Amino acid sequence: MTYQILEVPVDDPRAAALRAALDEDLERRYGPLNRDEPAHIKAARIEALRVAPEEIVSTWIAVTDDAPVGHVMLRRLGSEWELKRLVVTSTARGRGIGRALTERVIARAREDGAPRVILQTGAPQPESIALYTSLGFTPTPVYEPYRATMPNSLCFELRLAAGPLDSLIAQS
Repeated sequence: MTYQILEVPVDDPRAAALRAALDEDLERRYGPLNRDEPAHIKAARIEALRVAPEEIVSTWIAVTDDAPVGHVMLRRLGSEWELKRLVVTSTARGRGIGRALTERVIARAREDGAPRVILQTGAPQPESIALYTSLGFTPTPVYEPYRATMPNSLCFELRLAAGPLDSLIAQS
């Protein structure tokens, strides 16, 4: 399967359709875990997961035979750079599309001078965790806005640039 990665506006209908498919998949995976949660916790979790369009740096989709098969976004979360909403359709999985989309996020963040890329996921997404760790992401503490409503999240970071301490160590 050959595919092309396109940078698109966040409101591109193909991107929106892929995010809707991701929402359905996440509901299947996480819905049973959240079944008995109070309404105010559910509302707070939904708010924590909301991505405001003005926070989006870039949105990419993967397309094969004019059909959208993958999606990812890079957003600014305060001073952080966060990978969001990675999805590959079930028919296109296992072909390197998720890796290519993630590498696109990493490259863009690096080009823009980000010191690291962070992301939030969970144990019901083992294939995502395997992808991220294969690309060098390492566990990091749960960060806001997920700490209060999703304390069992699995968060990861990929360091992109040397910090001041790293520069001093390299010079000695």
